[in-house]
Amino acid sequence: MECKSLFLLEPAQIRSFVENGYLVVPGLVSADETERLKRDTAFIARGGYPCETLKPLPATYSDADALRQILCIHQPHYISPVMREFVLHPPICAVLSQITAAHLPFWDGSVKCMQSMLFVKPPGFQGQGWHQDEIYIPTRDRSLIGAWIALDPATIENGCLWVLPGSHRSGYLYPQRPHSNPDEFDHGPESYGFDDSDAIPVEVEPGTVIFFNGYLLHRSLKNRGSIYRRVLVSHYMNSWSLLPWSIKDGERTANADRRTIIPVSGDDPYAWKGYEETSKDVWLRTCAANEAGSRD
Repeated sequence: MECKSLFLLEPAQIRSFVENGYLVVPGLVSADETERLKRDTAFIARGGYPCETLKPLPATYSDADALRQILCIHQPHYISPVMREFVLHPPICAVLSQITAAHLPFWDGSVKCMQSMLFVKPPGFQGQGWHQDEIYIPTRDRSLIGAWIALDPATIENGCLWVLPGSHRSGYLYPQRPHSNPDEFDHGPESYGFDDSDAIPVEVEPGTVIFFNGYLLHRSLKNRGSIYRRVLVSHYMNSWSLLPWSIKDGERTANADRRTIIPVSGDDPYAWKGYEETSKDVWLRTCAANEAGSRD
């Protein structure tokens, strides 16, 4: 599965990703594609696909009614062919084939995907405190990478991504604790034990993709704006690494390997294991901003 030629990075961009832990690529997704993703977001929220979590809503409900309580939909590509298509988006996969494990000298560009997350984040909704994604999705070689597709302008006002450049370099996973700022952040814990004075906001236009390493410290603040901050972020890793996302009976940490994955570039060296069937459902994360409401 060769896709590198669809979007070639400059050597300086690859070095920047390895050194800083993130890379911003404007215009990688077209305006027509971002509009298609926004339409599908509303379709998912309205219960348009067979799914236990999201039942069909009455036709009288507006898209805003359907979206008003949703912070994030986990694994939308399990039910939506449109979301799956963007997990496999050729220019995104071309970039991934050049940077995912660029810190490994003999990596051959092979990449697989294990997760998608569709953030809606309406006005008034909280962000997420400092964290590193490898805490939640472990790899064997520090190759976890997020591809963060902006569907709306992402600004400081509406809760854009903040990053701490270079915080991935040591490969240290910082401890976590409950935060004490429920107005600013959602219910997840926050990482601590570091100086965040060099943190920078990453403000981007729709169609921009932010790629970031799984050890990079990042966060987002509350949406204080008047528009959504919709994002589709999918997570990928080096195909040669096992994925010990969970450990089943009879497995050890050394050989645990979850196979609910999609190869997106190069080879899948473990194809002989087959693939685990994915759920036909999604996990819905709502937000304290609208806990007084309900989804009928």
